[in-house]
Amino acid sequence: MSSGTVASEGADEAPIGAVQQTGKSAKKLHGMIFIGLAGLLLIAPFVLYPVFLMKVLCFALFASAFSLLLGYAGLLSFGHAAYFGMASYIAAHAAKVWGFTPELAILSGTLVGTLLGVVFGWLAIKRQGIYFAMITLALSQMVFFFCVQAKFTGGEDGIQAVPRGHLFGLIDLANDRVLYFVVAAIFLFGMIAIYRIIHSPFGQVMKAIRDNEPRAVSLGYRVNQYKLALFVLSTALAGLAGATKAIVFQLASLTDVHWSMSGEVVLMTLVGGLGTVFGPMVGAAVIVTMQNYLATLGAWVLVVQGFIFVACVLAFREGIVGLFAKRLKQPL
Repeated sequence: MSSGTVASEGADEAPIGAVQQTGKSAKKLHGMIFIGLAGLLLIAPFVLYPVFLMKVLCFALFASAFSLLLGYAGLLSFGHAAYFGMASYIAAHAAKVWGFTPELAILSGTLVGTLLGVVFGWLAIKRQGIYFAMITLALSQMVFFFCVQAKFTGGEDGIQAVPRGHLFGLIDLANDRVLYFVVAAIFLFGMIAIYRIIHSPFGQVMKAIRDNEPRAVSLGYRVNQYKLALFVLSTALAGLAGATKAIVFQLASLTDVHWSMSGEVVLMTLVGGLGTVFGPMVGAAVIVTMQNYLATLGAWVLVVQGFIFVACVLAFREGIVGLFAKRLKQPL
């Protein structure tokens, strides 16, 4: 074998080895982050108000579900409030009127959010860009007006005084701290599911479609089917977040299905870092914290949010976590 051949083989093997080493280090870093996150979740309710923490976790899961669609498929949905809000209404109705236990109520809401995602995804997925975004917004507004008119939603009053019940008929969720650990478990389950989706062969195909759809089509991938599958997964997780939120706050209202909720989740994702696993949860924590601690400012909270959004876009377009990922040269 000539020295030129050996040199060329070595040149080919080096980049492959470097990529494998980078992948291993990234996986190790992600594992450490998840372990640290689990530890933080265990300590948090003894330091901060559990209800506030549960709100952060619900919206962090919602934002992560949205980011799964936009960050890894390039599909901008302006209608994710439909799945979040409808799941919230169904879970609240199931718990209060049908007498479902909390786990069944949450499961019912998630299932309805998923089915809604199947129907709306089938209608919208064949369009791209602004047309896809506008279709999702229009469908979401249809859900909003349905919730205004439907009797079971309570109209402008919403569904109030939703019982938290007993988990599996045994664990009383009336205690905020007990419920917090249930919500934390749901959140971790959702985040691990998202991480697994992103780093699966399916997730790699979705990245390829996002980066170069014509090339993915030429390779024989059924692009629309992949997009629809990811859309449904995203709506299922958004529904899970909405259903959990209804049990936490014992309330489902029109705010959950309003178009502004869809805009808010976009803001959370962009502030935290689009195309990152952990960015949306950071963005959700920032926005929810602002809403909570700046509530005395009234409508001026929206102005502050707008200022922060503009500052993030101008200073670090990658978002908070995206900036750290760029500095560390590791995907986060």
